[in-house]
Amino acid sequence: MQSASGGIVHVLNEGVRVVFYLLITSIQRAGIHISGLRVLKYITVRSALALIFAFITGLLIGPKVIRKLLQMKVGQPILEVTGRDSVQLPDEHKRKKGTPIMGGIIILSALVVPVLLLCNLTDPLILMLLAMMVGFGMVGYRDDYLKFTEKNSRGISGKTKLMFQLLLGMIVGLFLKFRGEGIFYALTGDTGGTHVCFPFVKNWYPDLGWFFIPYAMFVVTATSNATNLTDGMDGLAIGTVIIVAVSLSIIGYLAGRPDYSQYLIIPYIPGGGELTVFLAAMVGASTAFLWFNANPAEIFMGDTGSLSLGGLLGTIALFLKQEILLVIIGGIFVLEAISVIIQVASFKFRNKKRVFLMSPYHHHLQKVGLAEPKIITRFWIVAAILALAGLTTLKLR
Repeated sequence: MQSASGGIVHVLNEGVRVVFYLLITSIQRAGIHISGLRVLKYITVRSALALIFAFITGLLIGPKVIRKLLQMKVGQPILEVTGRDSVQLPDEHKRKKGTPIMGGIIILSALVVPVLLLCNLTDPLILMLLAMMVGFGMVGYRDDYLKFTEKNSRGISGKTKLMFQLLLGMIVGLFLKFRGEGIFYALTGDTGGTHVCFPFVKNWYPDLGWFFIPYAMFVVTATSNATNLTDGMDGLAIGTVIIVAVSLSIIGYLAGRPDYSQYLIIPYIPGGGELTVFLAAMVGASTAFLWFNANPAEIFMGDTGSLSLGGLLGTIALFLKQEILLVIIGGIFVLEAISVIIQVASFKFRNKKRVFLMSPYHHHLQKVGLAEPKIITRFWIVAAILALAGLTTLKLR
């Protein structure tokens, strides 16, 4: 009995949260030896379980959520544009009117369950990610809800949305300012969460100090909005999220081990392995959603999903000190955001002249004549290449 109890305590102290916790407790009380469960302390095992469990959970709840949203007639409104300076939406986009939104509910529900069961809930990084997921989820849900109730595609005002995004980013910045002391930079011997790490540079980590807080606000807000802008075609955004999340999960695993981080000369992140488990759950939940979101989509993630996923990716990149590298790995998000910025700036300052037929860039390609499935596939291919290029920089220091 004592041996089994000691084994369980040891496993829990290592941060393991098992799906069958209650069953294990019962076995422990019965005095049965269960030391084999110690395999669950390995990051790789828990990550695999988190991915599988999130995927299965998403597949199970997906049809029920879709049916419920259809019954409630929570469909995608299409913004009607009129006037001499308006740009007509592609016909393929207009045909999507009425497709259920708020699909982010599937993603977040499938994500949170394995995180609660398999991540170390005493790790501050995981707790902060859960808080960010709730925060961005509430903002996105409110936006989708207003689109549904008011029957338009605008949702909450841009200023209100930006204010909440900046607030959440400020929380992340303050967290790293006061709780990032365990982060270690091998060559310089620096510690702390307010340093910035640059690709290809191995011994220069500038400390932004208090300026790191507005910096974190920008990173989180920009990533959240860029992901939201990319969510304009069936499977485009979620497929890209999967690729970026897989890349960050690899970095998290490497950064969470003192030996690998020292060998690659990347910052050592205590708890980085737990981020890998979280990201694995995100990949599983996102893949399950892609099952229903693939062209032709049965459901859209809406702002509930896109704002949350983007905010989480930006937060995790800050935790791993790889937010600059995220520009490469998440290059598709950057492209989409820049295309909108260029289009708006050109329209405003060049006498209403446009650079693209329509923005974001994927709609420009659609107006040129490329079919939506081809655009999506090509964007995925580019995203994968950019992710590999980003991961390669870890060795090129």
